[in-house]
Amino acid sequence: IAIFDDNRKRRESLELLIDFTDGKTCVGAFHDCSKVLMDIERSQPDLVLMDIDMPNVNGIEGVKIIRKKYPTLKILMQTVFEDDEKLFESIRAGADGYILKKAQPHELLNAIDEAFNGGAPMTPSIARQLLKFVSSTENNKAAEDFKLTGRETEILSMLVQGLSYKMIADRC
Repeated sequence: IAIFDDNRKRRESLELLIDFTDGKTCVGAFHDCSKVLMDIERSQPDLVLMDIDMPNVNGIEGVKIIRKKYPTLKILMQTVFEDDEKLFESIRAGADGYILKKAQPHELLNAIDEAFNGGAPMTPSIARQLLKFVSSTENNKAAEDFKLTGRETEILSMLVQGLSYKMIADRC
């Protein structure tokens, strides 16, 4: 697991949590995404824990850069933000999950496992926001605001229902 977070104490705490969890190893910890491809190539992670708000190159831009070269690498966003704009930007950039930093350590570890197994982990408050978005009567207007196609909205709805990528692919 590679960590991208500008908060040194948080980065160090995450490293310890990961390294002291059976079956998990932190292969790198970085303060921003300014050298993200070089950092990924050097550390060779199976999953990236990505902060959104970082100096220089933020996490959303980092995800876009990673996706161009590593389309199947698992990326789990971690942030203090619960706002719709950051959430949808992260998903559109290619994040596999979105978990709030205030999540308990066991919730984070479960989210990592879920992402490894093809799921789309999200904290309950984030899932609620997605459900509201998908089921709202202003869905068409909101989809236009975020430039979501009908298919993207359909897939987002299935993610909110907790379906794995394989289950969604089977339904599509």
